Amino acid sequence: MTRTSNAPPPAVDRASATDRAFLAMDTADVPEQFGVILRFGPDSGFDLARVRKLIAERVPAVPRLRRLLVRTPFGGGGPIWVDDDGFDIRHHVRAVECPAPGDEQALLETAVSLVETPLRRDAPLWSVVLVTGLAGGEAAVVIVLHHVLADGVGGLAVLGTLVDGGAGAPGMPFPRPRPTAGALVREAFLGRLRALRRGRQAVRALRTSLAAGGGLHPPRATPCSLVRPTGRHHRLAVVRADLGTLRSAAHRLGASANDAVLVAVAGALHRLLAARGELVDTFVITVPVSGRRADSGAALGNMVSPMLVAVPGTGDVAGRLQRVAAEVRANKAAATGPPPIAVLGAGFRLLAALGGYRWYMNHQRRMHTLVSHVRGPAVPVTFGGVPIASAIPVGVGDGGNMTVFFEVLSYAGTLAVSVVADRDHFPDLGTLADGLRAELALVAGADQA
Repeated sequence: MTRTSNAPPPAVDRASATDRAFLAMDTADVPEQFGVILRFGPDSGFDLARVRKLIAERVPAVPRLRRLLVRTPFGGGGPIWVDDDGFDIRHHVRAVECPAPGDEQALLETAVSLVETPLRRDAPLWSVVLVTGLAGGEAAVVIVLHHVLADGVGGLAVLGTLVDGGAGAPGMPFPRPRPTAGALVREAFLGRLRALRRGRQAVRALRTSLAAGGGLHPPRATPCSLVRPTGRHHRLAVVRADLGTLRSAAHRLGASANDAVLVAVAGALHRLLAARGELVDTFVITVPVSGRRADSGAALGNMVSPMLVAVPGTGDVAGRLQRVAAEVRANKAAATGPPPIAVLGAGFRLLAALGGYRWYMNHQRRMHTLVSHVRGPAVPVTFGGVPIASAIPVGVGDGGNMTVFFEVLSYAGTLAVSVVADRDHFPDLGTLADGLRAELALVAGADQA
């Protein structure tokens, strides 16, 4: 890496209101972190030295991977991102051995443990872990990011830079000097002026984003055992489906593959609760909607807003799919603006710091679960010349009283749905995974019924 002290002062890279909100929310036992598992076939030839070298060569293309979030002097505004003078790739890239028998379940447990482990706050908020000891001579890499660094789509942009064929390093000096106190004060003052001028616009944005999230007084989600106190540890099951088949069936009914997943999730939850002796016909699902217009590792941060969707779990599959597609289209435009946690700004951050947000999430009654979708590469990609056989999303942020949620990632024609459940309060994860697999097959054939 290039080190210099003669570079001109950079523009102020200030954490956005949404980034700061995620940082404020990170007060619970479960860190606001997420990750992805990249699996490689036998004889990949990866060892720690090789993975470190590959990552070190590509990290400069994503400036925030070598930056710290630091507070500013009095009057200097909110936290800013600055180059880490002591950046050392060895602190971020390491290796662990997967416990026996080294199968997929053991890999999933290893990955969940890695994502649940808080990242160091005195270093850039990411890690890459090579997992060895997998059955059949396979290998895996687990990439972990803190939500203050990026949302799911931003995380995918980071992944796109780290794999082969990603954007090259911009060639800027490193580390660059920090902005002066005067520059911070001036930029903060101008930012406050801009905020004042956008006052009415912010009020309208808050109303719109609240409406997409169900409003201040949404209908209560039907009480059931999906919503109950949770712990800090999770378990993970993965369900896969052919993306092309699912998407084609959905398109013929005027829906999207994402709509199809929502219908399948609701059907699977209905099956699960029926087995538990509970009857719930409609599930309220939170869907994060990205406000990004482009995926770039150079512009990270969080640009997502929540959208609530009421999804029926019973009835004609084609009819349910069309109903959900219509509701998503109607609500999505309202969810592409700034999220309420950003518009509320300092008020929300204070509430979160005092534990108010965590209390609310532990007692909320507006949603049953969350389904997060990220679209990955449509064709296979490689890392160090080795094909990535599959990709599995892993998210473990504090879900409050939601005992299960779903992370969805498409890669090379396969849809991977990670079912993330509370380890101590969700004993029938396998039953839910089997039900989801069956429901995805039903939805994939909905246009033929």
